[in-house]
Amino acid sequence: MVHKLIIIGSGPAGLAAATYAARAEMQPLVIAGTKPGGQLMDTTEVGNFPGFVNIQGPELMAKMREQAEHFGTKFIEGDVTKVDFSKRPFTVWVGDAEHHTDSVIVATGAQAKWLGLPNEQRLRGAGVSACATCDGFFFKGKEVVIVGGGDTAMEEANFLTKFATKVTVIHRKDTFAASKIMQERTFANPKISVIWNSQIVDVLGEQAVTGVKIKDVNTGAESECPCQGLFLAIGHKPATDIFKDQLSVDSHGFIVVTNFTNTSVLGVFAAGDVHDPRYRQAGVAAGFGIMAMLDAEKFLAAQ
Repeated sequence: MVHKLIIIGSGPAGLAAATYAARAEMQPLVIAGTKPGGQLMDTTEVGNFPGFVNIQGPELMAKMREQAEHFGTKFIEGDVTKVDFSKRPFTVWVGDAEHHTDSVIVATGAQAKWLGLPNEQRLRGAGVSACATCDGFFFKGKEVVIVGGGDTAMEEANFLTKFATKVTVIHRKDTFAASKIMQERTFANPKISVIWNSQIVDVLGEQAVTGVKIKDVNTGAESECPCQGLFLAIGHKPATDIFKDQLSVDSHGFIVVTNFTNTSVLGVFAAGDVHDPRYRQAGVAAGFGIMAMLDAEKFLAAQ
């Protein structure tokens, strides 16, 4: 059997694409992964997804999947282990099982890079976050710490000052890698302070973040910085390892797209965080998923 469309990934991008494709009678097959739902499965409250004042991340993904299934989307619970995009129909492997398709949407997402601290994952959602845009609202009137030295860290530090009373940037070097204009904006903000030449070695708190433990990289001296939130802005890693010999990716591993969602292989499209290092929002990913599906539909019609 040759499918019209296989969607790899079941986060907001993949599920939005699936719903549109199923309604267009493309009989999509979604390969959901062994951990379906994407990054929102690790998110507690979501207050900025259109249509929901407040919803839990896993509940939102369950609703999106239910909608896709309602219109006839078929799902496979498993990870793609190999692909062959060198000829059509394309071949996608899940374990030893082969699946053939005339078009593919890659929506495998990206994962935030973490510091690997002893209590970091335990306190995710209880003060530890990798998305200031998503979670900044919950830190009104609180003090927060952000880790990073690039443009993203500067942008998120400034964004957090809309809510937090104090934002402390902790950086392991004595200079930022951010652009000059972003550094100037950061240094000019009275709510932002910087701790140089330091790294965080642990997150403090039992039920919620109460502070971070800091180590001076030059002297080795340790100290504590009280805060109610820790934000990481040290980059994201896209889930593209199995596509790197099949599709063009940039120096950070993100899939390169042209003309909206087209990849370097005709008939293969990309949607969401897997190609988008800039916005990293569930609503944006869902929009990209719809765009990719419409592009795939036009591609198939032209064939």
